[in-house]
Amino acid sequence: MNLTDAQKQQVSVWLEQGLKVADVQKKISAELGLSMTYMEVRFLLDDLRLKPKDPEPPKQPAPNSPIAAPTASSPPLVAEASPPADALPALGGVKLTTDALARPGTIVSGKVTFSDGQTADWYLDQMGRMGVVPAQKGYKPSKMDVMEFQEQLQRELQKMGY
Repeated sequence: MNLTDAQKQQVSVWLEQGLKVADVQKKISAELGLSMTYMEVRFLLDDLRLKPKDPEPPKQPAPNSPIAAPTASSPPLVAEASPPADALPALGGVKLTTDALARPGTIVSGKVTFSDGQTADWYLDQMGRMGVVPAQKGYKPSKMDVMEFQEQLQRELQKMGY
């Protein structure tokens, strides 16, 4: 596709402004009325010997900056290792179990008993979708039970390598 010298100059200005190739492609379409694929824009930039600008890296704080050096009163920058999942106590009345043999169509499945005694089956399918099927139709556990269920499930899945 042939561009006029004015159009080529405009593309050069857009790159100087820091626009990326995809943004230049959109501008060419919107302002110049030309439809170009991403690759055509890349080839155009190559033909014009133009390169998109790399974004500036974030500035590092100066070594003497208060941000750079932790003080005795500041918390450590590295998080302390959390105890193993087995060592964590159960938070409340939610009890989670996993099936020895996953239900058909799932990667992992199991059962959960909420603090009010209601039960549900849960599963994680091959697409990574989570499902919970309560034994009592229409049952919704409390927010605290849901949070506890999620935490226990996450620990259990980590133990299993997921």
